[in-house]
Amino acid sequence: MRFVGIDPSTKIGFVALDEHGEVLRAKELTGVGSEDPKRMVTLINEVVAHLKPGDVICIEGFPYDTQKAMFAGGLHHGIRNELYKRKLPYYEVAPNAVKKFVNVTGWVGEKGSKKRLTGKDKKKAVMAAVENHFGFVHKSDNVVDAFIIAKISALCFLAQETGAVKAPSHQLEVIKTILEGVK
Repeated sequence: MRFVGIDPSTKIGFVALDEHGEVLRAKELTGVGSEDPKRMVTLINEVVAHLKPGDVICIEGFPYDTQKAMFAGGLHHGIRNELYKRKLPYYEVAPNAVKKFVNVTGWVGEKGSKKRLTGKDKKKAVMAAVENHFGFVHKSDNVVDAFIIAKISALCFLAQETGAVKAPSHQLEVIKTILEGVK
């Protein structure tokens, strides 16, 4: 059994973990070329080429704000359509929940003088938190996000199978929210 995390973006983070949480594959998928629809189609094909029957899959939800909304929407729907066609169920995790899972709020500093993290600073904070929590390091923030999503996938599966999961409260809140959305 593998636990898979997919972080769709202009480059897709893909991580597969084994049943012990060890990384089997951690890769940034780029597609072919820079022109769409070729790039989008090849990105989607790359994702499904890495999937196996029986994978427990978790995918990051649609971005709330993006400069390339048409591409993001097409890519997100394209991946979900391929998962559906292959009868591969998946969990969906909101983008903010990915950060919450590693206890990154998007703010730094003390009460009264907090500063909002944006862009590269937020990505660096998430990457540092993942290294601190799990010891996982990768040069791509997309792959690091996919790693978090794969960890979420494993805990969602475990929670549904056993009804109980031991994890920090911020992680349990993420899992509870996801599972409440699964009917």
